[in-house]
Amino acid sequence: MPVQLPGFLRNLAERFSNDVAIDLGTSTTLIYVKGKGIELREPSIVAIDESTGEVVAVGTEAKRMLGRTPTGIKAIRPMKDGVIADFGIVEIMLKHYIGMVQRRKLFVRPRVIVCVPSGITEVEKRAVRDSVEASGAREIYLVSEPIAAAIGVGLPVEAPTGNMIIDIGGGTTEIAVVALSGVVNAAAIRIAGDEMDDAIINYVKKNYNLIIGEQTAESIKISIGSAYATGKDETLGVKGRDLVSGIPKTINITGTKVRESLEEPVSLIVDAIRLALEKTPPELAADIVDRGIYMCGGGSLLRGLDLLVKEETSLPVYVAENALESVVRGAGRILENIPLNAKLISRSK
Repeated sequence: MPVQLPGFLRNLAERFSNDVAIDLGTSTTLIYVKGKGIELREPSIVAIDESTGEVVAVGTEAKRMLGRTPTGIKAIRPMKDGVIADFGIVEIMLKHYIGMVQRRKLFVRPRVIVCVPSGITEVEKRAVRDSVEASGAREIYLVSEPIAAAIGVGLPVEAPTGNMIIDIGGGTTEIAVVALSGVVNAAAIRIAGDEMDDAIINYVKKNYNLIIGEQTAESIKISIGSAYATGKDETLGVKGRDLVSGIPKTINITGTKVRESLEEPVSLIVDAIRLALEKTPPELAADIVDRGIYMCGGGSLLRGLDLLVKEETSLPVYVAENALESVVRGAGRILENIPLNAKLISRSK
């Protein structure tokens, strides 16, 4: 259980600790430090030695090892579809990251706000709480990702008007209508950036007999991937292993082909948005017609996705300026004044 401190000790702890807000994502973990801003942005990956169980690398260094590790070393992504898949590895990762941002203040444990998916179960909440507590937290608060994202984008979540926010991360796409400091209507599908990468891997394998890795697929998606025809058709050289001969080779793939490979995951995301709009109460739906849809998360940066959503819904669509940071920025704003924002968070017990 998180430690309950007497009032004077709590004031002393607040003075000597760096309270943090954590966006514990499937692909990337971001940490906001109170009074300082975003201090850490690292991949949610840990490399371990399977024979000894020792940690070899965490974050960026571990990501470089994906698909390249020798026998006995395994690069693990402990988050799956927005929730914890490997409790022990998440604990190791968080302890490492919190230590990086706390530096010399490790003798006082921080208060931590953690962003969680809107559809998270009680069991998954407990896993988050236990991992964060084991990593060194003094007090733990949970905030719904759509609420944090809406605040990070700059939407007036406390107002009686409806705001639709779509957060497309690595493992999940969160679609929510927010009003009066709460989530009125929410939907989460486990289709997002990772599934787009998988779709590219499968397409290249099926159509070019070429086997590529996760990092190559992600690079293709970022470089020439799109959800909507934007005119220019770029070409990219892709290196991989020939499925038939087993010999490394290079092929050229066009933006049109990449868009074709992404059709299925993109259409599933658009269908989920349409379904969420259908379930939105009429008064709030009228607000969304006026205010539009706001998108954030790494997946929202796929070129032309906003244009496709606009075409399919006939509503204005806006991509957040700092799309990758919206959730942790929103959680950070809550962290700066927890008493004032108490109704937006829940104390994890």
